[in-house]
Amino acid sequence: MATVKTKSVYFCNNCGYESAKFVGQCPACGQWNTMVEEKVHIGTGGKKKGLVRSTRPVRLSEIEVSEETRIPMPSDELNRVLGGGLVAGSLTLIGGEPGIGKSTLLLQNILSMRGRRILYVSGEESATQLKLRADRLGKVSDNTYILCETQLDGIFTQIENVKPDLVVVDSVQTIMSSEIESAAGSVSQVRECAASLLRYAKESGVPVILVGHINKEGAIAGPKVLEHIVDTVLQFEGDRQYLYRLLRAIKNRFGSTSEIGIYEMIDRGLREVRNPSEMLLSENRGSAMSGTAIGVTMEGVRPFMVEVQALVSPAAYGTPQRSVTGFDQRRLNMLLAVLEKRARFRLGQKDVFLNIAGGLKVTDPALDLAVVAAVMSSNFDLSLPPGTAFAGEVGLSGEVRTVVRMEQRIAEAAKLGFKTIYIPKGNIKGINLPGNINVVEVGLVQDMFQHLFDRNNH
Repeated sequence: MATVKTKSVYFCNNCGYESAKFVGQCPACGQWNTMVEEKVHIGTGGKKKGLVRSTRPVRLSEIEVSEETRIPMPSDELNRVLGGGLVAGSLTLIGGEPGIGKSTLLLQNILSMRGRRILYVSGEESATQLKLRADRLGKVSDNTYILCETQLDGIFTQIENVKPDLVVVDSVQTIMSSEIESAAGSVSQVRECAASLLRYAKESGVPVILVGHINKEGAIAGPKVLEHIVDTVLQFEGDRQYLYRLLRAIKNRFGSTSEIGIYEMIDRGLREVRNPSEMLLSENRGSAMSGTAIGVTMEGVRPFMVEVQALVSPAAYGTPQRSVTGFDQRRLNMLLAVLEKRARFRLGQKDVFLNIAGGLKVTDPALDLAVVAAVMSSNFDLSLPPGTAFAGEVGLSGEVRTVVRMEQRIAEAAKLGFKTIYIPKGNIKGINLPGNINVVEVGLVQDMFQHLFDRNNH
């Protein structure tokens, strides 16, 4: 008969480090004041969930390698990020802000899967709420089973009864094991539940998808060990005030982490955006409007065009304002300092507002050239030539530095009908250039401004 002992253990909220006594600084990750006390049960003689069969070591040369079995998902964008579909026996974690569309994305996909039995475990919503959401999505599936349960034992019992081909747990922070006394969502509960589900996935070959909350810093809530346990970590992000959502892979043991999927939130759920460049560019991009420049950015290995909007005006309240949406404010300050020092443009007493249209957050340094072009266009109140795009990083000395995947950037601009693209000097070596776009190489930001505004004697 199993015996149970209870003891107090201190866990680090940041990394999951376990300590028998309280310490102010975590010895593993170095964070201060992250240790929390939890009561845990230690069972002896009981049966552990998950892998129960014994294993033996095998020589590496004796291991037979076969192509991994993948389950294709109905969404092409989701398949792209996963690397071709869900791998059998894998554990996938999807994180994102509340209300961003994680549950909608999963429910929309599993209701469209035919011929596979799916168990959807919800610890947050009732069966009625899920049925109303399914009706709103306009999808009904007889192969999808809904289980509203938070106890890990009850979930494994129903898994044995249903014998699903895919298990979805929404969310892992609401599931709790009876072997641990602490509340659901605690470090020990999240770690134990995730480990049990991982053992089940590896033993049965059934893929499991977990939904995870994120904290105020934007990272997935719970210990970092949760991300180490799972095979794939997907981040679903975007501004809820805008329609677009980005699905990106942070970790993927079965594919690349360079792919992203783009969705648009509509009344009937999420719609895939197959050509994001055309969606993100305004219809009047060819009109004479100052302060607007088009940059070619990369998200992973996927190029698309974004519209950079800048507004430069005299400071009305003494201290100049620097307001940024969708771009790194520190990088904007650096670019403005470069314009002041190297290009001799006086922006110190002017307000500068910058916005990336569409609600996207862009970190690609190749957008620097488009940012400085938009700022100077607004400063002079002169529009840029129609059909012009930019791709290049700006250094502290004012030089335009080369960026990666220039061939894909130029091809994307040419495909969308742009006539001219400004790129760093020497960035086209060994590249096959399209014949329908004029490529202008610039070595310094001053060269670009002279080329752009020469017609206006600027």
